[in-house]
Amino acid sequence: MRWQGRQGSSNVEDRRGQKGSGGMFGGGRGKMPSRQSGGMGIIGIILLFLIANQCGFDPSSLMGVGANSGTSTPVQETTAGDNPTDQMGQFVSVVLKETEDVWNQIFPREFNARYPAPVLVLFSDRTTSGCGAASSQTGPFYCPADQKVYIDLSFYDQLRTRFRAPGDFAMAYVIAHEVGHHIQNQLGYTTIVNNVRRRGNQSETNDASVRLELQADYLAGVWAHYADRYGGDLIEDGDIQEALTAAAAIGDDNIQRQTQGYVVEDSFTHGSSEQRVRYFSAGYRTGDASKATLDQFFQAREL
Repeated sequence: MRWQGRQGSSNVEDRRGQKGSGGMFGGGRGKMPSRQSGGMGIIGIILLFLIANQCGFDPSSLMGVGANSGTSTPVQETTAGDNPTDQMGQFVSVVLKETEDVWNQIFPREFNARYPAPVLVLFSDRTTSGCGAASSQTGPFYCPADQKVYIDLSFYDQLRTRFRAPGDFAMAYVIAHEVGHHIQNQLGYTTIVNNVRRRGNQSETNDASVRLELQADYLAGVWAHYADRYGGDLIEDGDIQEALTAAAAIGDDNIQRQTQGYVVEDSFTHGSSEQRVRYFSAGYRTGDASKATLDQFFQAREL
């Protein structure tokens, strides 16, 4: 991925190194989190946090942290517009700008509205969001309450080592996926899942959650479609394969095999490896972000 020398986004909020960072779960800055936390593996925590936020509740209450446990801290008062000087910070800023360039063109055309770009928050070890507490162990996530994407950049190393999905474009896919959740929030799809969840049927909730995640993968593929065709020489040979490897690595079936040794399809909340690859690929192949196409994710009998 040829990202060096490209313009970064003005919607980056850099909280790394701020007073108050300290490792809610005992990890220091830059350290890889331990494999277990409260009996739940790192991959399970990542999935729990992502789903909880997309379904509109505070995942910290499920992990023994946050407001209900008395260990939360106030949301940090910072503003976007930071210009990271380190390589990884600059990389994330450039990828965010590339998503803005694409969606600034697509959003008005397809949805008849200005694209309200999200803010991306860089943090180390722990921070607070509009959705509650977050730590490096929770992985990247989007918070609908404050419309911000949160990333501890140690996740880049986790992609390479734990998920065996190395490469810059693997991380770019993760960022584009979280931006996809922001787009879903603007278009009302997050509300659909919230409404399903309120009915209390676990099977329906899991199904709606899978649809939301696969739609975000599809939107990440749409971004890659336009970034590849109109982004100059941004995308190199092999980059799309890096994204596909990452999508497969974080499929529910692959993660369940790693963490518990067997697969329970009824418990899927993000989709199988095959589904995640298929829907990213479909978005990349077609570049179709029309409302009619996106609605099909919640109208189809089967995905």
